[in-house]
Amino acid sequence: MVRKFLNLVAICVVLVIVGAIALAMWSDKATQIAFVPTAEFVDQQPFEVNAYQDPAMWYSRPGFGAPNDPALWQPPEAAAPVAGAAARAAEAAPAPVAPDGAATPQFAVFFVHPTSYINRNAWNAPLDDPEADTRAKLFIKGMASPFNQAAEIWAPKYRQATFGAFLTDDPAADQAIDAAYRDVSQAFDYFLASIRPDMPIVLAGHSQGAAHLTRLLKERIAGTPLQDRVAMAYLIGWPISVEHDLPVLGLPACATAAQAGCIMDYSSFAEPAEPGLLLERYRTSAGYDGLARGEGGLLCVNPLTGTIGGEADASANLGTLRPNDDLSSGELVPGAVPARCSPRGLLLIGDPPQMGPGVLPGNNFHVYDIPLFWRNLQADVDRRMRAWAAQHP
Repeated sequence: MVRKFLNLVAICVVLVIVGAIALAMWSDKATQIAFVPTAEFVDQQPFEVNAYQDPAMWYSRPGFGAPNDPALWQPPEAAAPVAGAAARAAEAAPAPVAPDGAATPQFAVFFVHPTSYINRNAWNAPLDDPEADTRAKLFIKGMASPFNQAAEIWAPKYRQATFGAFLTDDPAADQAIDAAYRDVSQAFDYFLASIRPDMPIVLAGHSQGAAHLTRLLKERIAGTPLQDRVAMAYLIGWPISVEHDLPVLGLPACATAAQAGCIMDYSSFAEPAEPGLLLERYRTSAGYDGLARGEGGLLCVNPLTGTIGGEADASANLGTLRPNDDLSSGELVPGAVPARCSPRGLLLIGDPPQMGPGVLPGNNFHVYDIPLFWRNLQADVDRRMRAWAAQHP
């Protein structure tokens, strides 16, 4: 199963690299020609009210079981106790713990996968596209798995916006992203109706998935009774402005490692980091307050320290999920990658680590945002859930 998983990684990252090279080397016009749909936007009619009752509308949900549920995948070392270099790391830089006596409560994860559809023939992915489906399962395996100690983990299928929708200011792009969000919001309704009404919730997603969850926080959760049930939000790989976005999301950024009910977000770059077009598009885009994000900083919560703007050397990294050279297997490697938040909000990871062919131009490790810190994220969600339980006796 590991070989099959990593072979899918190889396919996926090649496709991502093609897009990244275009972004780094071509003009904006050429990039649009390569990836932005030329067809008119086709309005995505809402699903039937009961659509998400169908198990086929989910990649992960209770009852699927391994190996049918990609979110339940684990690297071979994950079940073993932290030992060796990881144990020494824990002694060298112990993470704050939740209050004494707080047990890890049962909790439910709502995970939204990143963009897996790169076709320029449509603005939104059809649910039956086989390539997008295969990539989505791959992403869920690598990115939802740190959170699968949950009592329930749910990951919906949705008519995601195509890759090119994030490269243009064409009004059709906003329509496509809005349509994808409506699917996610509808799936969230069914998720809420299916879990216990007192069960704490963890929101987790990456890239486009994190974007939809950020909007869900703003429009559906902030300022409502549901906000108190959101024990943690991992909105990784999507830019959040500290000044123009964060104040309206209802939850604060994670200021301490033992804090519950907060937001973790970061974007990983090796050094020297050359984000280029990423920061330019961020600077000119409108925040949730309607103002241009400008030169304001990105939210950066360091996954090794659990704090805003934190810094830690590689000894604090309990395990990076790294494939071997021929992608025939993978392992959790402790002590491999440091992390520090830069003044502009990028998560810098030092010299480029050996992760495989998925590194994007400019030393952008976006593809590996979660695998770089797999074991720390696994420990992070457990620690924060215990903190939430202590606050909700």
